[in-house]
Amino acid sequence: MAPGNPDDTLIGEEAVIALLAPLAEGHAGAFGLEDDCALLTPPPGSGLVLKTDPVAEGVHFLPGDAPEDIAWKALAVNVSDLAAKGATPIGYLMALSFPEAPARTWMAHFVEGLRAAQTAFGCHLLGGDTDRRPGPLTVSITVIGSVLQGGMVRRTTAPAGATLLVSGTIGDAALGLALLRDPALASAWGLSPAEAEHLVRRYRRPEPRLALAPLLRRHAAAAMDLSDGLIKDLERMLRGSGLSGRLLAAAVPLSDPARKVVAREPERLAHLLTAGDDYEVLAAVPPSACAPLRSAAATTAGVPLTEIGTVEFSGWPEAGSGLHVEGPDGTPLTFARTGWVHF
Repeated sequence: MAPGNPDDTLIGEEAVIALLAPLAEGHAGAFGLEDDCALLTPPPGSGLVLKTDPVAEGVHFLPGDAPEDIAWKALAVNVSDLAAKGATPIGYLMALSFPEAPARTWMAHFVEGLRAAQTAFGCHLLGGDTDRRPGPLTVSITVIGSVLQGGMVRRTTAPAGATLLVSGTIGDAALGLALLRDPALASAWGLSPAEAEHLVRRYRRPEPRLALAPLLRRHAAAAMDLSDGLIKDLERMLRGSGLSGRLLAAAVPLSDPARKVVAREPERLAHLLTAGDDYEVLAAVPPSACAPLRSAAATTAGVPLTEIGTVEFSGWPEAGSGLHVEGPDGTPLTFARTGWVHF
């Protein structure tokens, strides 16, 4: 957060708010960030869907990451949850906690990253707060969306016999983070510069699957976004639904660069299934709805959906896991850790 050069002045709270204020333009209830609260009226017949998910330096992004990328990711990881609920973003509140006063240039780039993200996702800044405290830079966003009453897709309503679908590809962000920590891995994995950049971008700039929202409302029985790892999040869905499930590891979609990595290091597949930061959508869909949903996702949303397993009829056991993961060779896979551990 320190200035990049001696001429880059540090700024206070009022200057930070002045830089952020244009992001509120277009939503009357934000009052140009000149009031202590925002006013929000949901669309007629709709309910509000709320999500908060902070990102912190050293945990969710790396020290020295570009402020534009930090801003994009901070909003994207929250909007991703709305997409999985079938909701449409309206606006967001943001609290910024700085370890020291920010540099004006850094803050201006952060605002530009937010502007690009909120334009892409169709929402506005409604308000928030700034403060200074010990510890890493933290961006806490609460995003607000709307969905027709009764239309939100929950994660704990997966029915027995449903097919499990996942959007996009899994594991790219984990590989991107590994490359940022050790750039020499690109050569070891046989990746081209473009392939390495693809993986890094997937870590720094996740893409919420908003185009899937209306399709999930129409076809999915349950859905959630994947943030803490495919295995851990799938277990959450199944446990909440009181059912067990089966996952075929060989069916999990990987990008071409990720396939290159796994071909050279087969043991890394388990890491890709558990590392998190994917921000894809996991959905449980009645078998009769799979073909219509996959077709519509590909043609109207431009997002591929892949069948990766099934929800089983047996219940979730009192002890252990009710998720059975079949490895590429047909033998069961076990995991030392099923996903991101916060504490």
